[in-house]
Amino acid sequence: MADDTLCTTPGGGLPRLLAIMTRLRDPETGCPWDIEQDFASIASYTIEEAYEVADAIERGAWDELEGELGDLLLQVVYHAEMGSEAGRFDFHSIAERVAQKMVDRHPHIWGDGERDKSAAQQVADWEASKAAERSGRTLDGVAMGLPALMRAVKLQNRAARVGFDWPETVAVLDKLREEAAELVEARETATAAEIEEEMGDLLFVVANLARHLEVDPESALRAANAKFIRRFEALEDALAADGRSPAQSDLAEMDALWDAAKAREKVSDKKSRD
Repeated sequence: MADDTLCTTPGGGLPRLLAIMTRLRDPETGCPWDIEQDFASIASYTIEEAYEVADAIERGAWDELEGELGDLLLQVVYHAEMGSEAGRFDFHSIAERVAQKMVDRHPHIWGDGERDKSAAQQVADWEASKAAERSGRTLDGVAMGLPALMRAVKLQNRAARVGFDWPETVAVLDKLREEAAELVEARETATAAEIEEEMGDLLFVVANLARHLEVDPESALRAANAKFIRRFEALEDALAADGRSPAQSDLAEMDALWDAAKAREKVSDKKSRD
């Protein structure tokens, strides 16, 4: 019988969490679900937990953030345990590797680098350090599993570092109009696959425009999603007060209710600024 003292005793911190994961993965006495998992099956949970951390930060839900960070840490512990079982790595080696990387990439703190630099120059130095660690082509190493908008920006940033970029934002806006016109044209005559391609081109340019405007497109789209939810729920509430649902309304009425919700938000925002 396994000794579960550390697992069940509060206050054990990280050693307790590591012991719990080892216990859950025990092939004879562990949890059947946990035993069946592998890197691929856990990967989607890791991505989900990272987004839940970002969501808590976006909403300013500080009372939730501790728990969300714990859930994300659990994912790292999970992968570390599976790596240890396979003899590839463990939590200690993961921590040591990233610790050494941080030291290597901060020569202005733990080396003979110049500390008296702007934040922008330090970012440039960081990117140069990462580039030196990579081998191969300019765009190698941009993770395939990233959200498409985020990956588009990272690809564009890599290309920009070697001079492949529009020098001014106005050129990106011109390209945006060009791609929008091509999509409209494709809608009339093209196949579904060609329309999808044109839509992808348009979204790629939108990501580039966000980059030029120094806007995080993922964050901007999350905010737009949240705004859509707020206004649509206000629309639903207005209809519910009349004993109806959106399905019992029509587009003209819902548009009017949407505009009313939008106007109330603007008044509220103005008051909060004042």
